[in-house]
Order: sequence, then structure tokens, then C-alpha cells
Amino acid sequence: MKKTNSRIGKRNSAAGRSGRLLVAGALWAAGLAAVAPGSACADEGGISFWLPGQFGSLAAVPGVPGWTLSLFNYFPQVSASGAVAAAREVTLGKFSSTVNVNLNATISADPDLVFIVPSYIFATPVFGGQFAVSVASAVGRSTADLNGTLTLTGPGGGTITRQGNIDDGRTGFSDLYPMATLKWHDGVNNWMTYVTGDVPVGLYSTSSLANIGIGHGAIDSGVGYTYFNPQTGTEFSAVTGLTYNFLNPSTNYQNGIDWHLDWGTSHFFSRTFFAGAVGYIYDQLTADRGCLPALCPFESRVVGVGPQIGFIFPSPTVQTFLGFKSYWEFDAANRPSGWNGWVTLSFSPSPPAPESAAAAMVTKAPPR
Repeated sequence: MKKTNSRIGKRNSAAGRSGRLLVAGALWAAGLAAVAPGSACADEGGISFWLPGQFGSLAAVPGVPGWTLSLFNYFPQVSASGAVAAAREVTLGKFSSTVNVNLNATISADPDLVFIVPSYIFATPVFGGQFAVSVASAVGRSTADLNGTLTLTGPGGGTITRQGNIDDGRTGFSDLYPMATLKWHDGVNNWMTYVTGDVPVGLYSTSSLANIGIGHGAIDSGVGYTYFNPQTGTEFSAVTGLTYNFLNPSTNYQNGIDWHLDWGTSHFFSRTFFAGAVGYIYDQLTADRGCLPALCPFESRVVGVGPQIGFIFPSPTVQTFLGFKSYWEFDAANRPSGWNGWVTLSFSPSPPAPESAAAAMVTKAPPR
């Protein structure tokens, strides 16, 4: 990895320095699971820890050392029927795992949360790479609606039928989502590894349809790669990882192991504007434990794709990034699906001035 004046990733040539938009991807955006309870993403009742799409373009590119503050608004509109709606109704009703379920219902959710993500990038290399830490949380309102008919048949043949509508809305804070990343780069190639998790301290209740926390801990780790050519302005990024979920002590339910892939590609039309596409694949690899036999293995998957644009506003001391992206989902199983939108605003240290007459290097705030 090339380095000068203790700045990881700084180019050895003035042309390279002026051309390299040292960026660290689509902000950890980290709704992580904070948004999942409201949007019902996968696993228990359709709820997952990992929020697909939180990594994106330039995810593996190192950033400028120092403090960064990122804010983003995540707004999904999703719905589901069948097993997902049944799982939520059974959890709310605290029914025995021995009953058989027949449900003709739909569940929909449209949470609106704002995530706050402070992060710090260290100037001293760690294992030859750039080390950064961050923690994310969210505040906002989660709303959900369940409508239809549920029929439960017990072991002795007796039946219970519930018909009608359940709607819920709650305002509060999410869980906490710490993350650590380590990034390297060599020319146009950039690599990263990360580890993150869920500290279950957010608003959560088994008797509520809309939650902001997920009620259990989780740990997730993975690797990523970014190809970025500052001369042509072309980049492609991909980050993949696995999630291990701990037992939910309130429901004695444990989600299976999840695999996810986030990707993004973009082109810089100028030094301060880019546009491109983003996408993700989310797939549950192992079955849940503790779900109704009629609903198990309850393995979830979804694919999403959509557009993105970003604007960089340089200044002598603080650099601002404003980004927009959205995803349309398809090929969903055992999870609500629809579309979701992200608005990201982040503030980071301005990059150091080049050592020649070349224009100053521009960077985008690091992800979380």
C-alpha cells in the first residue's frame, strides 16, 4: 500500500492525488436491525439484524483520518402475506408451538427513522491498513398493520379463529450498532474487512406489532472490494458477509444464519458528482429455531436493485456529502418486500492539500 506523509492511500503523483476521490462508500447507513423491526425484514416474524443496502459504492476505499458524523433517513414501504403475517400474529398472541396455522392476511409497514453515526478514522496504520470505528443508532417512528383471518387448530382438534385488523405505531430509539473496519488500497484496488453487531437496548416488546429494536444480540462479519480508477471516474464495489443471531430471551426464538451481498457501481461525471446503480442479495442459509412446525424452516431471501446519485461539497476544513439511493425488491420469500429509499448527509475532515499545483483531493465521508 502506498503512503506519504502518514496519509494512507495518498497518491505518489500530483495527478493521482488530484484525481483520486478518496471515498469510503455509501455510509454505514447502518439502519442495521434498527429499521428491521418496523420494516419486518426476515427471520423471526420476518425481522433480521442485517439491513440490506447499508454498504454501497466505494465501500472499501479508505477515508481521511479524523472524526466523521453521518446522518441518514431510511424509509421503506413493504408488505407481505402468508407465513410472515402468521408468524407475527402467533408471536403477538403467544400461541403454543404445537398448533397448526391457517392465515389469510397481509402485513404492511412503513417506518421512518433517522440514523446518527459518529465514526473515527485512525491515522496510524494497523496491519498496514486504515482502521476505523463507529457506532450507530436511530430515532423515529415505526408503524405496522396486520389485516386478515387467523385460524389455529390445537392438538385435540379445537380451533380458534381471529378476524380483523391490528395496527400499531411506536416512537423511540433503536438498538446500538458498533462497527470496526480495516481497509487497504493499492492503485485502483481496495480491500476491506469489517465486524459489526447488535446491542439490544432499543424499543422492543413481544406484545407490539411495531418495534424499533429486535430483542436479541447478533454479530456480523465480512469482506469487501472496490475497483476505483480516478482517471476514468469508474468504480465498482461489493461487500459480503454472514450474520449469526443470538437467542431472543423473550420468545426463546433464534434466527438462522444469514448471508448478504451489497454492491454498487458509479461513474464520476465531475469531481463532485457521481451517479450509478446499487443492489443487494439477502439469503437465509439455515433454518430458524423455535418457530411453529407449520411455519418452519421460515428461511428468507430477497433481491433489490435501484439507482443512486451523490454530491460532494468541498471546503477548506469540513467536507459535506449528500447522497440519494433507492431499491426495488423482488424474488422475496418469507419476508415483506416493496421498496426503500435512503437520504445520506455526512460531514468529514477535508483532505490535505496536494503538494503541487494540482487541485485538492476530494473525499467522501467514510461509511458506517
